[in-house]
Amino acid sequence: MTDAPLLRVTGVTCAIGQHTVLRDVDIHVAEGETVGVVGPNGSGKSTLLRVLAGIRPAAAGVVELDGVPLGSLSRRARARRIALVAQEEDLPAELRVGELVALGLLPRRPPWAGGGRTGHRAVAAALAAVDMAGAADRPLDQLSGGERRRALLARGLVQDTELLILDEPTNHLDVRHRLDLLELVRGLGRTVVMALHDLDLAVRFCDRLVLVHDGSARSAAPDPDVLGAVFGVAATPVRHPVTGETHLLFDRHPEVP
Repeated sequence: MTDAPLLRVTGVTCAIGQHTVLRDVDIHVAEGETVGVVGPNGSGKSTLLRVLAGIRPAAAGVVELDGVPLGSLSRRARARRIALVAQEEDLPAELRVGELVALGLLPRRPPWAGGGRTGHRAVAAALAAVDMAGAADRPLDQLSGGERRRALLARGLVQDTELLILDEPTNHLDVRHRLDLLELVRGLGRTVVMALHDLDLAVRFCDRLVLVHDGSARSAAPDPDVLGAVFGVAATPVRHPVTGETHLLFDRHPEVP
């Protein structure tokens, strides 16, 4: 990881229609860093991620990737550099898993190019990475919610971008697959920005947090007191008796009815 910011967000305002969601956001994300975006439900995490991915334009301010404003990039050029895995996508039920994952190859293919052996190998490798080897021919409507999440992540992986943005990637996953997925993401060597609702996982797997709260988004250390105050809970750090890692335990804050 280097100190140079790959992603620079300066004075950004995020809005939906006439409603301002976040204002004056300043974030720097270094190359190779894994940054967790946390905040209460409805605080604007998904809106922020869509602005960072260039899917939704900023109402004010500038988002730059390696010094290049996202607004100056075509959709195809942006898709070669940024992959967004959203929370939910409306996908055709008859689409097969392999076809879904192969969509991640499109930004780098010449128009009308076929997949070829290289494309098939890339799809197979991405599916194996998310524990879905052999699932390429399964229709999407036969997948569980967790399997759909993993298939969407495989599409993001095969896109092979320098910045990977994930919106609640652990939704619908069982405990083992949550841990497997986050360990996979952590080991990619890419720059990752991901929203997580599980604060303990965010603290464990992210280098740094961005706290979204009360119309603002700011970098924050994984301080139990800060997290507890924002979420209205009591957060207690404890050491795992086997691994020695620090985990957070949560309970209702005594001052919150």
